[in-house]
Amino acid sequence: MPLFFETCYDGILSQSVIREEAARMYLTSFIHRDELLRIVERWLCGRPEPLDAMLLTRIFICDGYVLGETLETVIGEIVGKLYCGEFRKERIRSKGELRDALCHITGEISPRMAYLFGCYRQNPEYFYYQTPVNGVLCIDDGGRLIAAYRIKRAKRIAEKANRRIANWIFQTVQDKALAMAGARAKKSGIPLDQLITPQEQMDREFIEAEESIADSFRQGTIRFDRSSVTIDDIGGVKILGTEEQLAKIEAALRSDRSIGVGERESFYGSYEASSLILDIPWDPEEVCRKYRDSKSWEKYVNRGISASELKKGIEPLVENAEARIKVELILSTPEAMVESELGNSIHEERIISQRDFKPYKGYIPTNVEFLLEYLFAVGLGPSTEIKGVPIKLWGRYLPDTLVMFIRELFQLPQYDLFH
Repeated sequence: MPLFFETCYDGILSQSVIREEAARMYLTSFIHRDELLRIVERWLCGRPEPLDAMLLTRIFICDGYVLGETLETVIGEIVGKLYCGEFRKERIRSKGELRDALCHITGEISPRMAYLFGCYRQNPEYFYYQTPVNGVLCIDDGGRLIAAYRIKRAKRIAEKANRRIANWIFQTVQDKALAMAGARAKKSGIPLDQLITPQEQMDREFIEAEESIADSFRQGTIRFDRSSVTIDDIGGVKILGTEEQLAKIEAALRSDRSIGVGERESFYGSYEASSLILDIPWDPEEVCRKYRDSKSWEKYVNRGISASELKKGIEPLVENAEARIKVELILSTPEAMVESELGNSIHEERIISQRDFKPYKGYIPTNVEFLLEYLFAVGLGPSTEIKGVPIKLWGRYLPDTLVMFIRELFQLPQYDLFH
């Protein structure tokens, strides 16, 4: 099978007329973010193209590998500014592994930290031990956790993109419903703020506005503000240190002309940390060399692409890629880290809260999340061909339906008691 940019990529671009302002889920940690988002736009509008599944597979292989290698380089450089000794890296697949490592923190242990460590050791399962994560821990020569990095999982990306898009859709639906009310007020010759509308009519107008948005997707005329759907933290790094050490790291990064450092976002209260978005270059020559030398292609043999092609390397895939990516850097003290993983601000509780608190719970944002999760499943699945995209933004689906579609992708049997 010919390589990515020599065949299907050029055909897709020549066949598609894409508006710059159009609906986008802009993942700035990916080097093929524009190509990916063109696919997302087509799928949101129910207009997939024949080679989309192959494109997704190649993008996720290439961009995932580049992001992982770049995060490894970045963490080495940042940790080197803080610690003089050697450190080892440990791959983790569950939050329990991270929390086990946290319990080996040495130095000054506050009574609160000691209490949380004791609670965790008594009943680790209570602390969401099996939560899946795609990450790496950095452990110093004394066995102490000093840093970590991760790539956000597909489910979390879909949820975050859904929240961004849902907020935009909700505001648009409200604006349309308000315009309908304004037209009625004008027809009645009264100011809008004096218009009394029965709840039944307000509900009907909201539904009509929602259906209008759904039809805009169906017709391919929807417009999004790119800034409202940009996600900068697909790749993330967390550094542990004292306040003085963390300030030193931030100052060093801001003085590095090769790195763009965004405004600091500080969190207070139950969750305390500082977040910086880094705009960083990556090294195509080094990444491509490591892909070959480490035989990294072996990790992707179950993705619908032959081993012989995977062995050829990723050089053709990176020729037209973005030269820089964005990642999130979290600066945290050990005590704040322990609180965020074992205490009042435990990460899983924040996820549950985000899922429960949605200002707009219509069928469109639900479909957006389902569709994006399906899109990632296609790109990470065992086949580079699909019959079509089964989820339409103007349809209605249960979570069970999404599970059925994804099981079909991975050629798994359904859970049927009778046949």
